[in-house]
Amino acid sequence: MAQARRHWRIQRRRPRRERRRPRTTAHPGDFRQQLRAVAGTDFGVHSPRWLSRFGDATRLAERYRVGRVLLAGDAAHIHPPTGGQGVNLGVQDAFNLGWKLAAQIRGWAPDTLLDTYHAERRPVAQDVLDNTRAQEELHSTEPGPQAVRRLLTELMDFDEVNRHLIEKITAIGVRYDFGEGPDLLGRRLRDIDVKQGRLYDLLHRGRGLLLDRTGHLSPGGFSDRVDHLADPTAALDAPGVLLRPDGHVAWIGDDQQDLDNHLCRWFGKPAD
Repeated sequence: MAQARRHWRIQRRRPRRERRRPRTTAHPGDFRQQLRAVAGTDFGVHSPRWLSRFGDATRLAERYRVGRVLLAGDAAHIHPPTGGQGVNLGVQDAFNLGWKLAAQIRGWAPDTLLDTYHAERRPVAQDVLDNTRAQEELHSTEPGPQAVRRLLTELMDFDEVNRHLIEKITAIGVRYDFGEGPDLLGRRLRDIDVKQGRLYDLLHRGRGLLLDRTGHLSPGGFSDRVDHLADPTAALDAPGVLLRPDGHVAWIGDDQQDLDNHLCRWFGKPAD
């Protein structure tokens, strides 16, 4: 049986003293030399599939929206690729903005809806820039960053620390500021079991969703843009939740009047 071939991705951080040197095209011999300098061996690496150089430039747009101009993805933020967070960050920008633009085009968006794009997504990007900068420092072979790396390694033995870092890197810990309320408010609801199958399957239409475990809540005049699922068996520790089209929890409770106020906040005026 032939032995499976293994491919590795190796990243090396240039020392500060080297960063002022002119940047040249990446070359296998140069990379092997750098490996020997850092690790004492080049591990016999050969036949690279891909070589590239990148900097540690980190930039964040001051505003994500100015009038009819909106920025998303790499147009709004750039950072080192550490942790592979850039694609997810850009996709979530688009997911956050897409339903709001659709609401504007269809004529039912509240006046302030597009402004929430900047308010919600820019802090998320700032957090990603902070943690990629921190990870870049941990790549350094200098004594200070290496001491921090060893301390962080110890801290990651704690489940709470490990979970916090995982949620930060994967962005499942994102919580938009929707005001005071339970911890679930502003977070993306997980893909729970409901009587029609899986929750996320119900969000494919790009509409809001009222998940009602009480049986007496109603989207009323918003039924043209908000679906209603009455399911007392839903795996949810709340009487009812209102989900935006992007899956984030916009309201929690069992009071119809309070629900109506939040429907107006996110979905405009009710239909006649």
